[in-house]
Amino acid sequence: MPSFERLHSLGICLLVTGVLGACSANKPIPPPVIPPPKKTGPSQEEIRQSNVTFFLKRAEQALLKGYLTQPAGASAYDYYLRVQQLDPGNRRAEAGIQTLVVTYVEQAREALRQRSFGAVEVLLKRAEMLAPGNTLVAEVRRQLVRERDRARFDLPEGESIGLLVAELNSRSAQLAEQLRRLARRIRSEQLRVIIVARNDAEGRWIYQQLREAVPGYRVRGDIKIGSPARLLLIQPGGKAQ
Repeated sequence: MPSFERLHSLGICLLVTGVLGACSANKPIPPPVIPPPKKTGPSQEEIRQSNVTFFLKRAEQALLKGYLTQPAGASAYDYYLRVQQLDPGNRRAEAGIQTLVVTYVEQAREALRQRSFGAVEVLLKRAEMLAPGNTLVAEVRRQLVRERDRARFDLPEGESIGLLVAELNSRSAQLAEQLRRLARRIRSEQLRVIIVARNDAEGRWIYQQLREAVPGYRVRGDIKIGSPARLLLIQPGGKAQ
């Protein structure tokens, strides 16, 4: 039979355990600790910066290949525009577009030195598309006007053969036949010819008709930009016919 002291000790333990159990039951349970979600991929900002870097690199590669504004969608200009859409005010993109403008202006100046007035017009229009009101473009355009005016008074004297505008516009068969007859005369009389055309493409087409009409013969002459379109036939020695 258990002694009094043993029962007393057991009672105290039960009492203490009951009190502690009650306290423990009334104590709030802390919320579970939820770990932060693991990062599964790059952020939107990281993706944007990566695309900016990518398109800047592609623009530089296109520039080295001479793809300034063509081909569409794969030119340096197109890539710089994509950069500006992603990052408005991007300085590298702004500087890149300025480089394109300067490149076109330098090409226009070289064409002007060669008196290829039609090519100058095309190049200046491309530069103006990129930078409307650019001062460099305006300067070269003023030079173009002066050189064209000078070219009008820089033609040798010769027999003038007019070319109808409507037939030039349509590249008519009648005009082609007229040019073939003139080519045979040029060969027969050993004439030199000055082709006065409204643009380079027109002048090259006229010269091609003359050359193809007399295979194996070198038609001697030059192409000048001017109006009205015509041929100047010059006899050997430079005298007018």
